[in-house]
Amino acid sequence: MNVLFITADQWRGDSLSAMGHPCLQTPNLDRLAADGILFRQHFAQATPCGPSRASLYTGLYLQNHRSVVNGTPLDARHSNVALEARKAGYEPALFGYTDVSADPRQHAPEDPALRTYSSVLPGMIPVVQVDDHALPWIAHLKAKGYTGTDGFLEVYKPKDIGAEASHRGLTFAPARYSVEDSYSAFLTDELIKYLSVRVDRPWFAHLSYLAPHPPFVVPEPYHAMYDPADVPRPVRAATVEREAAQHPYLDYSLHNQTGWGIRYDHKSKNNLKLTDTDVLQARATYYGMISEVDFHIGRLLSYLKETGVYDNTLVIFTTDHGEQLGDHWQFAKYAYFEQSFHIPLIVRDPRALAQHARGRRVDAFTENVDIMPTILDYLGVAIPTQCDGEVLAPLCCGETPSNWRTEAHWEFDFRHTIDANGNSSLGLKPDQCAVSVIRGERYKYIHFTALPPLLFDLVEDPGEFRNLAEDPAFRSITLEYAQKMLSWRMNHDERVLTNTLITPAGVVERLMPRR
Repeated sequence: MNVLFITADQWRGDSLSAMGHPCLQTPNLDRLAADGILFRQHFAQATPCGPSRASLYTGLYLQNHRSVVNGTPLDARHSNVALEARKAGYEPALFGYTDVSADPRQHAPEDPALRTYSSVLPGMIPVVQVDDHALPWIAHLKAKGYTGTDGFLEVYKPKDIGAEASHRGLTFAPARYSVEDSYSAFLTDELIKYLSVRVDRPWFAHLSYLAPHPPFVVPEPYHAMYDPADVPRPVRAATVEREAAQHPYLDYSLHNQTGWGIRYDHKSKNNLKLTDTDVLQARATYYGMISEVDFHIGRLLSYLKETGVYDNTLVIFTTDHGEQLGDHWQFAKYAYFEQSFHIPLIVRDPRALAQHARGRRVDAFTENVDIMPTILDYLGVAIPTQCDGEVLAPLCCGETPSNWRTEAHWEFDFRHTIDANGNSSLGLKPDQCAVSVIRGERYKYIHFTALPPLLFDLVEDPGEFRNLAEDPAFRSITLEYAQKMLSWRMNHDERVLTNTLITPAGVVERLMPRR
């Protein structure tokens, strides 16, 4: 049995044609969904990349792993999907990156692992490690004769196509590299090479694409695949001022946007200066990047079928978090809105017990903390007590357990808003910069440690414009969800040794379910 674990970066949950997107085409992922399970209400646990991937790889909520921002070390005491897979004899192979920050207590002060937030997840073998410098890919481009590849952002400088680019928006011009030499193509090619010689024993491969993470640039023909006139318009208030009036954090984040810019030379702090033309083209380019990744995933799945290993391989496709993409007047993923946390998940379980459920669409709430226990269950490895997630196998087999979760949960931390001297525009201390969200079928409650809460009715207000937490008519619902939030957090407190007892007969561990 093999495992193919594919992640993309910053890919929204609505951005699959199988999800009914009005213009985006993802035929290969659609075919995978038709041959597996499409999870329609799947959510990330955190943003940005580092905290989110810490949850993805450890099965732990942010409140437990505490790698709260990019660069916060992931405590070495936590196990992860790669370390656990090794117990079954697998050597998990990495193609791409994991964005996990090393625990400094495990390294000497001059260890290069302590100079980057994008270290390799313990237990993974970095067959092709493409971290925040992307050196293997840049070396590949240089070997192919490309020039202007001395820096990571410089690689993303697009072709000069003259006035046409300015008429279509900042991100219209195509990349200087061909579709055969793109970052996504390079990683896919390297994985196929690896699999071509892995014929002696089962394998576990983690393919971690960067796209559709910004800068938004894509090679021909994908740069012009979508017309800005056809893409969905941003979901946002009529003005920035009206949007910002919803909450103090939103006001701050709108006017202090961070993260990689939509183009290699565009600063996120200038996002509010983007024209409508720029925003719509950015959305079109983003969809082009997604279609390119879909193309390469199709190549990879075809290879598995041609070599006869597809029906012995668990295939999982998801991403770390979403992208605002101009919705609510912002880009990146530093918001509490659905666009930053609703993400795609497709699982193709090859076992016979999942055969009759193929093509199923699941609307039960699932979360990225479910990925680690699902992989380990498939490999026959005991799931560590630390895991907050659930095994998805029953859902892949056509069942929905009666006690399955009825809400999704996520968190994020915004202590990056405080400078080195402790100065905060919001008047907060670092440990007060925390947000927890509980999202049910109808209501969504957002709790800030030291700022006012929010409550949205997603049926009446799917765009999340009206904060009901301040409405006396919704006081009882706000209280109900605040209590749900408290109970959820208490129920998911870290419990590695909680159910272990030291007795006269020795150590006794009781494996108790959370629900």
